[in-house]
Amino acid sequence: MRRFELAEPQTLEEACALLNDDGDAKALAGGTALLTLIKHGIFIPKTLVNLKKIGGMSGIDYDRQRGLRIGALTSIYDVESSPLVCQYYPWLAEACHLVANIRIRNMATIGGNLAHGDYQSDPPTALVALDASVDLTRGTGTRQIKLSEFLLGSYETALQPGELLSALVVPPPDSWRGTYIKFTTGSSEERPCAGIAALLRMEQGICRDLRLVVGAVSPRPVRMHHAEEFARGKEISEAVLQTIGAEASRVVDPIDDLRGSASYKRQLVGVLVRRALAAVIH
Repeated sequence: MRRFELAEPQTLEEACALLNDDGDAKALAGGTALLTLIKHGIFIPKTLVNLKKIGGMSGIDYDRQRGLRIGALTSIYDVESSPLVCQYYPWLAEACHLVANIRIRNMATIGGNLAHGDYQSDPPTALVALDASVDLTRGTGTRQIKLSEFLLGSYETALQPGELLSALVVPPPDSWRGTYIKFTTGSSEERPCAGIAALLRMEQGICRDLRLVVGAVSPRPVRMHHAEEFARGKEISEAVLQTIGAEASRVVDPIDDLRGSASYKRQLVGVLVRRALAAVIH
């Protein structure tokens, strides 16, 4: 490994200034993704900005009106094991629990996971379904955007130079029932070949609202808007499940990678969408 400089700012403003002044500097949170890139020579750093000594960037708070707020440096394990998350957003806890293994989840941060922009990751899919937003801080100013707008493509986000993802904000659960399911072509610790997040509101056996997000098959998580519209106002019968699954398979734009071909993923999406919705209903 080549030598590099390590900066350890004490405040968020100082960290943003370091990143803004040095275009080659990279933020270091948990390091599980970045250090792997360095180890394999994909990225050769000149300066790493360690965020771990910045106070106030971790922790989980919940308010019935505002929802959930998670500091960017909160570990993925802390999210999955949080009583607040488990009570109000159990499908988010499940998505975090399915990330890699316990060692990785103890080190990796939720902010780093999102800022990395890896399309083959579990939390972003569940969070897009939850209509989550991220706080992006630069200097003393902060802007908030939807996570669906923040994730632009494979390893591409809306982060601007000198800007850091400082927090994650999730709206109140509002009576959603939900699930997240993951399919891998190898061990359970591997990145997903496909991930499906389904949130459903039912009233007297009728679907009043549906959010359906497909992740890991294309460069960013994708809402299945046409399938959602089709389901509203209907009893979720087996025939309706088949139609929703077929529509998701038609709309999704999968890419070939080491975990499966585009045609394989297209068929897989239809099967997993039906399974996810059936799990929520029952």
